[in-house]
Amino acid sequence: MNELLRVDEVVEICKVKKCTAYKIMKTVNEEMAKEGYMTIRGRVNREFLFKKLGIKGEKYASN
Repeated sequence: MNELLRVDEVVEICKVKKCTAYKIMKTVNEEMAKEGYMTIRGRVNREFLFKKLGIKGEKYASN
């Protein structure tokens, strides 16, 4: 399972449009950067995103 999600995966998980998914990713990455984590533009950490959204990740596990 890839730990970094792309925008299309965030769209599917959050049920939002692509522009909204990019905003979510930017917000999560900004919070991670403030905590001292390195981030990659256009990617978001799966575990951190799920934690911020308050959801369990098992439902979205990749095969």
